[in-house]
Amino acid sequence: MTGPPSAPMRRALELAYQALGTTSPNPAVGAVIVNEGEVVGEGMTQPPGGPHAEVVALRQAGARARGATVYVTLEPCSHHGRTPPCTDALIEARVGRVVFAFQDPDRLVSGRGREQLLAAGIAVEEGDGAAESARLLEGYVKHRRTGMPFVTVKYAASLDGRIAAASGDSRWVSGPATLRWTHHGRTKIDAILVGSSTVLLDDPQLTARPDGAEASRQPLRVVLDSAGRVSPQARVFSGAGKVLVATTARSRSQWRRRIEAAGAEVLVLGEDAEGRVPLPPLLRELGERGVLTLLVEGGGVVHGSFFDQRLVDKVTAVIAPMIIGADAAPAAVAGKGAQHMRDAVRLRDMTVERLGDDILVTGYPVWPEEA
Repeated sequence: MTGPPSAPMRRALELAYQALGTTSPNPAVGAVIVNEGEVVGEGMTQPPGGPHAEVVALRQAGARARGATVYVTLEPCSHHGRTPPCTDALIEARVGRVVFAFQDPDRLVSGRGREQLLAAGIAVEEGDGAAESARLLEGYVKHRRTGMPFVTVKYAASLDGRIAAASGDSRWVSGPATLRWTHHGRTKIDAILVGSSTVLLDDPQLTARPDGAEASRQPLRVVLDSAGRVSPQARVFSGAGKVLVATTARSRSQWRRRIEAAGAEVLVLGEDAEGRVPLPPLLRELGERGVLTLLVEGGGVVHGSFFDQRLVDKVTAVIAPMIIGADAAPAAVAGKGAQHMRDAVRLRDMTVERLGDDILVTGYPVWPEEA
């Protein structure tokens, strides 16, 4: 099935987006049930332990689910987890047809949901809204295929690529519209990561505060601090949500105890070649904890490390209409970088939009040999 999503699938995608950020490690899925041209039930995946989208929609539809068509943004699950299989519920409700966007990459499902429905005599179609759903579930897809979270590097920079003044002052590079967009976006991700320098210079809280109020669900806040530099009084240790500080044996045990007393969890990892927290083991640890999406807002050095190690899946760059200049002003991305223009990382599938006076550029990295 090709072309734009059907109207019921568009609605299912809207529901899935509403659930995004609340369902991990499960995927955010939307479902719509149509009987004789009328929507009789709809639903979205509930937080872990709650029903999946299909079950919510079936409960709403009741007896009218019999013979109906179910539009769902991902192949229905076919295994027992915290909840029974959605395929069992669909079969029991005696629906007539299931239209799903794309096959679940989870090895426990991957085609089995489709097979069970067909074996029960239910018609199945695949592909309606496939591209849109795969993009919405990009974190889930990567996590199920690699065990690691989907990494988005986000920064706000001046027209000349600076993220702060020479003094380190970065408030504010971007405008109020970007700030509102940032806090809304934090409600849709599982974890946000910064380096110790960002904590020392900006003292951010890193919570999701859409419309100025703390959201009911907060992302995990991750701080990279190889040597144990941040203060237990830093604002990142206040507010709602959990904090994970990743460090190495270079940090003092007394400092670790003080950080734990401030309410954070301390994770000690081995050092990489530069004496810093090794990123791949950290990402694997986050993946094991059910983190599907990680937003990196770490400053130029941290961004450079992610780019140099090719750990970036997506870039969201906010460009503000200002010139900072100054040789000492930090750049958005540091690290080893490209020695020649042919080695530069380019972006594909780019979108460009306005955030007040700022420009938001979003894209997916294309590494040099892939260009």
